[in-house]
Amino acid sequence: MATLTVTAKGQITLRQELLRHLNVSPGQKVAVEKLPDGRLVVGAAPKTGSIDSFIGSLEQKGGPRFTIAQIKKFTEDAWAGKR
Repeated sequence: MATLTVTAKGQITLRQELLRHLNVSPGQKVAVEKLPDGRLVVGAAPKTGSIDSFIGSLEQKGGPRFTIAQIKKFTEDAWAGKR
C-alpha cells in the first residue's frame, strides 16, 4: 500500500508507479469515488469528447461489411449455440 502526503493546499501527488498502474498520463483526469466505509476508489476518468469525434470511430477500414440481415443471422445463430 502506498502512503501519500497531503500538502498545505490539501493536494496529494500520485507516484509514477500508481499513475502507470492506472494508465494515466500527464494532463489526464483521475476519477475518485467515495465509498460509505470511508475508502476511496481511484481510477482513470472516462475519456470524453464531442459527438463529432465519436462519429466514424467504429468504422473498420478495409474490413468486411455486413448487412443488418447478416448481423441478425449471426446473433440468432450465436444465441442458438451455432458457430
